[in-house]
Amino acid sequence: MTPAPLISLVTSPGTNYSNSSTISPPIPLLSGLLMSCLTMIFGTISNLTALGILTKTRARFRGQSKATFLLLTVALLLADLGGHLILGAFALYGHINRGYKMVELKSNGNFCNVFGASMVFFGLCPLVLGCAMAVERWVAINRPFLHLSFKVAHAWQVVLLLTTSALVLALLPIFNIGNYITQPPYTWCFLPIQDSQSTVDKYLVLVFLSLGLTALIISLLCNILSGIPLVKARMKSRNCYRRPSAHGVHHVQSSSMFCSLDVEMLVQLAAVTVVSCVCWGPFFINILMKQLTWGPNNQEKGFTLQSVRMASWNQILDPWVYI
Repeated sequence: MTPAPLISLVTSPGTNYSNSSTISPPIPLLSGLLMSCLTMIFGTISNLTALGILTKTRARFRGQSKATFLLLTVALLLADLGGHLILGAFALYGHINRGYKMVELKSNGNFCNVFGASMVFFGLCPLVLGCAMAVERWVAINRPFLHLSFKVAHAWQVVLLLTTSALVLALLPIFNIGNYITQPPYTWCFLPIQDSQSTVDKYLVLVFLSLGLTALIISLLCNILSGIPLVKARMKSRNCYRRPSAHGVHHVQSSSMFCSLDVEMLVQLAAVTVVSCVCWGPFFINILMKQLTWGPNNQEKGFTLQSVRMASWNQILDPWVYI
């Protein structure tokens, strides 16, 4: 959801925030700005490196059954890269405004609307694309004949459908269906997760929460259901090696190589899913608590900052699974 540059943006100490249009005291935060730049550059380089690795190893995925997984993986890394570049630029702009121009972001302004829409879009895209990867692997392993009918064109359609759905949800407040507001410490914009301004706002927050949680749950289930037959296949392959024959050795070796690549892809996918659950879990719990009005407000605000920091690591750790 949140790019790494926003980590220092939402947590920099030494500034007293109010609901006015100015910030006091006027303390330039050069160190925080520098940290934002460094983390933005690091995240961008990480995603570009992961994309480069996938490009060099694309020969292993030339088979139709692996090409769809590769396409979804590239789409996931591109979404993470876009989150770093676009959201990182917004975060730096807000950082400069707060530290040097002494101006807070204004709720419902054009910049806040675009910032909030980008947060929602680049937050949902990695989750739903990761879910699509998990479903694709489940079909490939448990329904191989059905998976043979899947083409790269079908994978493109899935990517377009999922990204368009995330984009539509993100753009609704821009067309006056809901609102984006500034979030404490008033340097970033998102849906009103604490004090919904209308019923539509509450529904948008619940839709965002439902989509994110559903994507994580489906990913976990598909990974588990895909891992069980692979474990059984590996155990069966080892038993066959104990009873080799002149005709069976080549067959066992080829099936072992096939299982090895499937296991490698599943391990990568499982790592991405675990990273998403760890990074996004606190933020989703935070939203759920606020919708149910659990806990005092001061604890909720502190939890919001912590959960935003956790979610921001998702786009940094994803590419390192492939690096």
